[in-house]
Amino acid sequence: MMANSNKESAISFLKLASSGHVREAYSRFIDGGFRHHNPYFRGDAAALMAAMEENAAQHPDKTIEICHALEDSNLVAVHACVKFNPDDLGIATIHLFRFEGERIVELWDVGQVVPENSLNAYEMF
Repeated sequence: MMANSNKESAISFLKLASSGHVREAYSRFIDGGFRHHNPYFRGDAAALMAAMEENAAQHPDKTIEICHALEDSNLVAVHACVKFNPDDLGIATIHLFRFEGERIVELWDVGQVVPENSLNAYEMF
């Protein structure tokens, strides 16, 4: 099944990768010249894919809940909650994708752990 928009492709990529289907996600959506901006890994596709596979193996019950997704030209932003297990409060994440054609060529990501207690009544999602 092919996605109809870059927004749908970005969401599908995140869902596949989060559910442990990292290689399929890369095969379907990542361009050969892909680069990313996560400061904990080299900036190439292979390094991030290996880290995602390791994370999936360590957290087989990981889930992602998509809260918001915005598309503007060749950029897609996805706000989501990632949980490593059902009891986890989660991590609020934002992934920013840049597309060329139908393929992801660049990715930025940021995350913030959901605190047990928050002074803010509006929550993170």
